[in-house]
Amino acid sequence: MTATPYEFVAIAGSGTIATGLAAVATTSSSEVVLLVRSEESAARASAAVEKASRRIAGAAPEKVRTTLNPTDVADADILVEAIVEDHDTKADLLRRVAAAAPGADLASTTSSLSVTQLGLACGHPERVYGLHVFNPVPSMKLVELVFPEGLEPAVAERAHDWCHMIEKTAVEVPDTAGFAVNRLLFPFLFDAVRYRERTGLEPAAVDQCMTLGVAHPMGPLALLDLVGLDVAVAIGEALNAESGNPDHLAPSSLAELVAAGHLGRKSGRGFYDYS
Repeated sequence: MTATPYEFVAIAGSGTIATGLAAVATTSSSEVVLLVRSEESAARASAAVEKASRRIAGAAPEKVRTTLNPTDVADADILVEAIVEDHDTKADLLRRVAAAAPGADLASTTSSLSVTQLGLACGHPERVYGLHVFNPVPSMKLVELVFPEGLEPAVAERAHDWCHMIEKTAVEVPDTAGFAVNRLLFPFLFDAVRYRERTGLEPAAVDQCMTLGVAHPMGPLALLDLVGLDVAVAIGEALNAESGNPDHLAPSSLAELVAAGHLGRKSGRGFYDYS
């Protein structure tokens, strides 16, 4: 087997994307570190990695460790940012980890923000690329790779090689809001929410129409719950900022759920109750 370009993988974050990617990374890398914010998030992240690893052939969760100390990732080959979908927060983290791991490639799992702007804002456009993996990471095969103009060619080559090593299909997409998948998907998802608002149909009825009538594997409202309603709002804002199309903003009922703290599966309630 060809050697992985990233033997030491560091991932900043403790959520579903971060822990799923950490579990996947153990199939090709010898060391994986999750950089987290607290002991509580470290414990949750470790449990999530163990759970995700059960779904991945060849995963080795014992390779994953957690840390609160950025100096522990100083020798990382890649540092993946996998935190909240907010430009300033991501750029600040990338700036800090770039200094902590000076030899690492820097990747962002952003699903909607400009990778070019993240690279410029953190001061390292030659090192930053987009690595948009999909939830659930253990089973979703696609990775959208976003390579800004200022990126070093060798970094792009390593990104492609790593995706191959972790058995993902990499597709290069332009650095536009929502990239390819979310730019095409979210107008449809939001229209399903508006249709429910207009008709009063229950979420299950809307979803059944699409799963049974169009053979979608998951209905649009259930999918929004899986993605995270707060993430959906952020994606809509990014799409609207680029397009100016008001239909690209999250519908009012979705935004109201987020304001009430109902973020979908991860919070136990969204369009559906998961408690």
